Amino acid sequence: MASFRFTHVFSQTTKYLPTVACSEVKVNIVCLQSIARYSMISSSLPGVEVPDLSTQINRRRSKQIAFRNKFVKAPLPPPRHLKMKEDQDWTAVWPTAMAFKPSTIPNFLHLTPSAIKKHCLALKVFCTDWPKALDSDEKVENHFPVEIETSDYIFSGPSLRHPMARVVKLNVKLSHLELDLHARRKLIKLVGDRYDKDTDTLTITADRCPTKKQNRDYALYLLTVLYHESWKTEAWEADKTDDDMEEFIWENSVSQKNIINLIENMKEKPETLKAVKSHDDIIQSQEVLQYKTALKKLHDEKECLENVEDYKEAVKKILLVKSS
Repeated sequence: MASFRFTHVFSQTTKYLPTVACSEVKVNIVCLQSIARYSMISSSLPGVEVPDLSTQINRRRSKQIAFRNKFVKAPLPPPRHLKMKEDQDWTAVWPTAMAFKPSTIPNFLHLTPSAIKKHCLALKVFCTDWPKALDSDEKVENHFPVEIETSDYIFSGPSLRHPMARVVKLNVKLSHLELDLHARRKLIKLVGDRYDKDTDTLTITADRCPTKKQNRDYALYLLTVLYHESWKTEAWEADKTDDDMEEFIWENSVSQKNIINLIENMKEKPETLKAVKSHDDIIQSQEVLQYKTALKKLHDEKECLENVEDYKEAVKKILLVKSS
């Protein structure tokens, strides 16, 4: 009968006591639950001695405190700038560009003036003096006509090799290449929009190969192939007409012959054309040279109102038509 009453009181007491998520509070509540259970038992069962639970509670609490102390974080070290000396050699801290590090911001600390000076001193033993004769950009361009452009990048990534660092751009002026009129026109036709007419510069960009050196060699190879190909004369090129030419050719053209015949048969001529006696004099006259320039712009450049007006004024001067 006593054991039955003990079990009944124990289950009823546990049923109505709350539970808290916090570990320390939960331990206290559990202890209180145990004390309450034994108190009820002692009051309901005369003659039953309740043991002292304070020793067990303290022992359990000390174990929990010791367990928590295992996970206490160590104190943070002082900031790095407090440990560094004022006269520290920064070139030793940042000797080169750093590889990718999530905790490091990309910077140029490896390119400070002192670092650059050290690099220059190290490379000086392998260098020669700059030629004194090359004292201007024009002389450098004349002696070294081929210009190669490359780029290096500093970036945060898993690899030191930037994908755009392999691109190589080769620039050269056609005036620096030994080309006759036929070879020059053919080369311009072969390269297409890679030729800039305003600056007379051919630009070849190579980015197909995985490394910068391979693309540089490939760009030089393309320039060599284009140069030799432009000097070749195919059999079909002899059948080209004036309409097939890349640009308008004034010399011996139908337009030149027509303007000469027109001036020779005119009854009323401009004052500058009255004294001419040969075809060369007509061609070198001011009116005909103006007509030649306007006609060439009309053929070679895109048709626009300005070019049409220039052509109109040149014809009116030859025909003695007054401008309205």
